[in-house]
Amino acid sequence: MREAVPRPFEDLPHELLRKRVRDIASGVEGVLVAVVREDVSGTPARERWVGPAYIRGPSGREISTAVANVEAV
Repeated sequence: MREAVPRPFEDLPHELLRKRVRDIASGVEGVLVAVVREDVSGTPARERWVGPAYIRGPSGREISTAVANVEAV
């Protein structure tokens, strides 16, 4: 029997994906390209999950922020 390989992250659905948004923490505006659930613990014994959102700004550079900081433009 093979043990399942843990996934370090998974994509989550979000109503603003591929739409123009603003990160209220930094003021950056761009397109919401991903929302993920990511295990940042480094060990399966003590999982710690966070849910960052990724916004691609006008320069093409992506920033990460908390999902709660994303608002529609």
